[in-house]
Amino acid sequence: MEDLAGRFRAYLLAARSRSPLTAEVYLREASLLVNWLDGRGLSVEVASSADLLGYLVWRQGGGEGPGNLSRRTMARVVSSVHALYKFLRLEGLRADDPSGLIETPKQSRSLPEVLALDEVERFLATINVDSPRGLRDRALFELIYSCGLRISEASLLTFDQLYLEERVIRVVGKRRKERLVPFGEEAAYWLRRYLEEARPQIEKRRRSDKVFLNQAGSGISRKGIWKRFDGLREASGVDAKVHTFRHSFATHLLAGGADLRTVQELLGHSDISTTQIYTHIDAESLQDYHREYFPRK
Repeated sequence: MEDLAGRFRAYLLAARSRSPLTAEVYLREASLLVNWLDGRGLSVEVASSADLLGYLVWRQGGGEGPGNLSRRTMARVVSSVHALYKFLRLEGLRADDPSGLIETPKQSRSLPEVLALDEVERFLATINVDSPRGLRDRALFELIYSCGLRISEASLLTFDQLYLEERVIRVVGKRRKERLVPFGEEAAYWLRRYLEEARPQIEKRRRSDKVFLNQAGSGISRKGIWKRFDGLREASGVDAKVHTFRHSFATHLLAGGADLRTVQELLGHSDISTTQIYTHIDAESLQDYHREYFPRK
């Protein structure tokens, strides 16, 4: 099974162009399916469509399943099952695909949470820059907001992706898709201070090509960024998640007059329909302006 899992992971990365994080999620989901089938005297090689439907009902909460899964999570579960059986057919372990009749749940799109500009500024102003870690945090979150970065993109940023004088970074996003994103003067100022004053103290003897380091001198992890954000969120009183900075970046750009295609490129969205959700948020602002300034209220 370990050998098969390794080949499945290679298939996801190479043939399906999935990211390492997505591949790990699919492997975990495949393991859950294998264990569930094993408990019923079955295997992925002999399971029928009815068996897979039974598993999905269990995953959603039928019987003694985990339950309370969101539509998005269930879509991920179904996608992992589809990927597993495509792989098994390629490996010659199945002649058919029992998952073929199972449709992926359509995901309902809810409006993402967005911070007002003064909330972003309040959060950033909360950071104490009197220490190397504080300077790192200020530079990190300034850049995340200024470029609309995903957490993983900030965590994995290396020096060969940073063009400080030009105020541009080369971001490697989902499915290894690259994009160039400019950043503002404020982010550039804190980046310079961090790189000149703080990073040499954090790096110590260990050498790393990552721009943002943890206290041990290694590249800061996604979990490390989450942890720092949560502490600052509590201190600032701003109700948000790290990804809220990315949503705010997009919404503030559109509110400032940027066109949708530009925002799509800056965010690294493959489909412009993903970017269009931010136009609905901006429409709420337009309604507020209309109520405030239109003479016939």
